[in-house]
Amino acid sequence: MIMSDNQELKVREKQAFDAPAEQTKPGPVFTPSVDIFETEKAITLLADMPGVKAEDLMVDLRDDTLTLAGEVSDSVKTTGEKVLEEYQTGRYYRQFSLSEVIDQEKIDAKLSDGVLRLTLPKVEKATPRRIAVQVG
Repeated sequence: MIMSDNQELKVREKQAFDAPAEQTKPGPVFTPSVDIFETEKAITLLADMPGVKAEDLMVDLRDDTLTLAGEVSDSVKTTGEKVLEEYQTGRYYRQFSLSEVIDQEKIDAKLSDGVLRLTLPKVEKATPRRIAVQVG
């Protein structure tokens, strides 16, 4: 990767989530990092959730609020004395408010290699289109 003098390579660590209420489960809660892209027809949201399996992932839509939640546990059992431990286990949690331009009935979710991809299609009326001008 070639970088100019004014660019830096930054490593993002898992960000701890400040829960609005007390937690009933022990362990940390993380806010997954996301990238959001928009086209004329849809919004795509990519959420980084390493170690989360599909059966431990929940995508919920309620009252125009999209909730992402997942859990990753320490499934690797090793023997010997720990020398260094940097990988953190815990839960992921993040919410998004959806606008009226999203067709909530057609939202699609896929999990691959620790990345959750949500496709949020726009309703037909929100899709930009060119209007033909009639002559006469």
